Amino acid sequence: MTVAETATWLKERDNFLILTHRRPDGDTVGCAGALSKGLREAGKNAYVLYNPEITPRYGQFVEEHWAPGGYVHEHVVIVDAASHDLFPKNAEMFKGDIALSIDHHPSNTLYAENTCLDASASSCGEIIYEVLMALSGHISPGSAECLYAAVSTDTGCFAFANTTANTLRVASLLIEAGAPHRMLNKTLFRTKKRSRITIESMINSGLEYHFDGAVAIASITRDMIAEANADEDDLDDIAALPGAVEGVLAGITVREITGTSDCKVSVRTMPSVNANAICSRFGGGGHSMAGGFMIGKTVPEVKAALIEVLKEFF
Repeated sequence: MTVAETATWLKERDNFLILTHRRPDGDTVGCAGALSKGLREAGKNAYVLYNPEITPRYGQFVEEHWAPGGYVHEHVVIVDAASHDLFPKNAEMFKGDIALSIDHHPSNTLYAENTCLDASASSCGEIIYEVLMALSGHISPGSAECLYAAVSTDTGCFAFANTTANTLRVASLLIEAGAPHRMLNKTLFRTKKRSRITIESMINSGLEYHFDGAVAIASITRDMIAEANADEDDLDDIAALPGAVEGVLAGITVREITGTSDCKVSVRTMPSVNANAICSRFGGGGHSMAGGFMIGKTVPEVKAALIEVLKEFF
């Protein structure tokens, strides 16, 4: 559906339950908070399903919208999730009942009954902004704050290559609508706990380089996380670190997931290398310059498998 059709669809319905994806980032949380606020301001009932993996860093944007016990919804909406694989465990019961998916990932599997997809958007937040404008013609300060968090975090405070002129236009309009950008920029991008500094130093000192330095791979083990006393907030956007090295065209992080035997792999690339194509070889996906996947292998096994696939690209 187009943005206009999505806004009309929302206008004609009520009693929404909004879902976020696993290991929620600023985009999915900011979008959920803004959409819930916008729908309520339009006279609708809307709540967000509690995400058990939420962290304090992003919980502030959505905690007032958690669905209360006994809430009876009519329509389930999910934001910023390309496939069923990204559903949190407590949302798996809704896999066959998604009425609307709003997303910006080109790898979206079109699993929902209706999909509003714009793969050119740098973040789902850009799309939610347009939907809310079409819905009510304005953005409240509360929604603007949530959407600024969404747009800015998915673009690395507008420094990532996915940033477009429209990204900056939307950010400007959100600031005009009341988003406290100075506070958000300081909190989200220029403040680090000591544990974050520690885990960054471990990652940087252990970087491995391949293909004449075109590929940098970072390993993040459970032991490293424990030694640094790091939590999920400390690991937010950690995937950007390997790609910051001069000459690197593909920066990859391989992280052990606590409590499981799985590894989460994040791939960030320059325009000459397709991250989505790399990740799709392992059942994952994403964007042309940012993708990821989960895999049930050890860190050494994952790195070996990656290097074999990367031979096709380098």
